[in-house]
Amino acid sequence: MALPELIEIAPLRGSVHAVVTIPGSKSITNRAMVLAALGSGETTLAGALWSEDTQVMAACLQKLGFLVEITVDPGERSNRTIRIGGRGGAIPGAGTADEPLDLWVGNAGTAARFLGALVCLGRGVYRLRGVSRMHERPQKALFDALRQLGYRIDSDNDYLPATFYGGGPRPNRECTVSIEESSQFASALLLGGQRGGWRIQVTGENAEESPYVAMTSDLIKSFPHAGGVFQVEPDASSGSYFWAAGWLAPAGSSIVAANWPESRLQIDAQFPKYLHFPHVISRQSDLGDSIMTSIVLAALAPHPVVFTDLGRLRAQECERVAAFRTELAKCGAQVREEGDSLQIQPSALHGAEIDTYHDHRMAMCFATLGLKVPGIRIKNPACVKKTFPDFFQKLAAEPPRGLGAVLTNPATGRTLRDDELASA
Repeated sequence: MALPELIEIAPLRGSVHAVVTIPGSKSITNRAMVLAALGSGETTLAGALWSEDTQVMAACLQKLGFLVEITVDPGERSNRTIRIGGRGGAIPGAGTADEPLDLWVGNAGTAARFLGALVCLGRGVYRLRGVSRMHERPQKALFDALRQLGYRIDSDNDYLPATFYGGGPRPNRECTVSIEESSQFASALLLGGQRGGWRIQVTGENAEESPYVAMTSDLIKSFPHAGGVFQVEPDASSGSYFWAAGWLAPAGSSIVAANWPESRLQIDAQFPKYLHFPHVISRQSDLGDSIMTSIVLAALAPHPVVFTDLGRLRAQECERVAAFRTELAKCGAQVREEGDSLQIQPSALHGAEIDTYHDHRMAMCFATLGLKVPGIRIKNPACVKKTFPDFFQKLAAEPPRGLGAVLTNPATGRTLRDDELASA
């Protein structure tokens, strides 16, 4: 069964006590798959996320000729155990100038950027393409850095689709990459840099402290490059919805995300402390993607909150700054957009039909708000498959494994069953 095109979330009634398991981190899973492919032995990734973005990465690695075996994870249905056979830095598959090896990256930014650097280590020609929105997302800083290293990348406008001419390792070549538009550019180069022998200088806003670049560096240091087992920790961005649910739930409730990360790899592991709502919260220094969860809650905060440094949100799955301003206003929130900031006033909220813009986080953020505000209806809820395929199933599952929320199909008024809430 498939999710209907529109679903309604009913507010929670009565206290809820739940400890909810969270799927593996998307950011860690896709980085780990690249590191495993570049390793020199077989690596087993335990607790790996199995969603649209990670499926794209796995499929591309298989098409490149890597061994990728996937088995079910009995503890979390949105996870898999993934075994990858590394080739010591070699890229087994390749195309030609006349027939490049075609790689479909969908709308997965990590896959598009990481694979762009990876295929440069190959000895052939590769073409990367995705959905129309992926063709609008920035790539130029990465392409320029790879060209500095001596690789040829053909693109009409420095966006995807693009053709990459692999030249193998280029030891001691230097490049400079800016992360002003995306930290994924630096992460892509760092992931391939050990095998490529590249010397990489990172510039741009918050270059030394960027949490996602730091995540990549830390993973490279701790990863079993000669093969072994690597445990992927739960996704803190995805877990933010359940900490938020606990904040929204009726008095006496206790809702937490299980096995909360303690490694400090993910900046969003700090999310619970931001439920106290400081007056200013920054996308640059305080939170990553979970800042969007804070944004939808802010109209219910005890004082105005300003969210700053939101520029990167404009060039992701949708123009998220404008999307949040528009959809929160539909719900009665007082929102002011100024530069790359949003100021949100305490407001009396009401229900609305929420456009999700094919953006998984828009769907999950506003569905979480619906646990408190009556009448929230989510359009295209299946878009959550990008990172959290069983999100709605966890909302509806009975405590303590879920929240016991009632989700209905407004067209029929019928409560949706577990099998009708899967997005994959």
